[in-house]
Amino acid sequence: MKIALCFIISREHILNKEHIWQKWIKYNEDIINVYFYYSDLDKIKSGWILKHALPKDYVYETSYFYVMPAYMSLMNFAIKHDKSNQWFCFLTDACCPIISPIKFRYLFYKYYNRTFLSWRKAWWNIDFHKRANLKQLPEEYRLANDPWFIMKRENVLQCLDFINKQPNITTSICSGGLANESLFAIIMYVCKQLNTPSVISIATHATDWTRMSSSTSPHLFKSADELDIKFIKNNLIQNKFMIFMRKVAPDFPDELINYYIYDYSKKEDDKLYWTMLYLNIKNNIKKNLFHFLIYGIVFSIGIIICQICKLH
Repeated sequence: MKIALCFIISREHILNKEHIWQKWIKYNEDIINVYFYYSDLDKIKSGWILKHALPKDYVYETSYFYVMPAYMSLMNFAIKHDKSNQWFCFLTDACCPIISPIKFRYLFYKYYNRTFLSWRKAWWNIDFHKRANLKQLPEEYRLANDPWFIMKRENVLQCLDFINKQPNITTSICSGGLANESLFAIIMYVCKQLNTPSVISIATHATDWTRMSSSTSPHLFKSADELDIKFIKNNLIQNKFMIFMRKVAPDFPDELINYYIYDYSKKEDDKLYWTMLYLNIKNNIKKNLFHFLIYGIVFSIGIIICQICKLH
């Protein structure tokens, strides 16, 4: 099983904390695949980003309000590129990891068969705001979700299947703008995944909307002031599934990020090693037992057919 880190980059076409990402990924490079969706390949100067950029034929025109093609291309490519991709983490150029690599690996081994998608009823006035064209949908479809989340393979396949089989409703939602903040919750509702153990409604990306940097954007972590530090600590304490933070400026102190990744909970994280090892063995045994059972059934059927043939 592997994890697909799916980045959507634009404008400067950089990853604000690329060096931190590269170091963090290296610890788990055996289970991580990296993918970048971009607007203009010629703007990418990083060799590492270029190495993991999607092929040009997977790139379509997007904007802040119409970003769904980026999600769909990342899903389409990553699902085919490596059939062992089980978790799909959607990220921006301003996202940054905030937990240790070992805790990330532990969470994956324990919750690989879960999707983490924070969702709720749409909170805006659908008669006033056209976002996702929710006014055109039945009441139960008027949903919202965090735009950055972790989705398991089965749910990604359901998203791709829905978009393929329901082009009219998909087009209607996307034409309203900001569809990435509603469409995934709607698809999960249609597929009867919401309010089940398959989809955990919780945020995986720490985002501070109480100090917005603009009318549409959350707080930009730049100075590492007292409020920034308090926000990060509170999120790590209150949400055991908090893995990433956004939006992190390029000049946000590296030493603070590295502290929370490698030192903040080092004693607790080190203890996860043995639990993680057990989970990995357990998952492999379950997988192998399933295959063994299938092979056993096929083999038994073969023997029965041979015996019948002998009788005749």
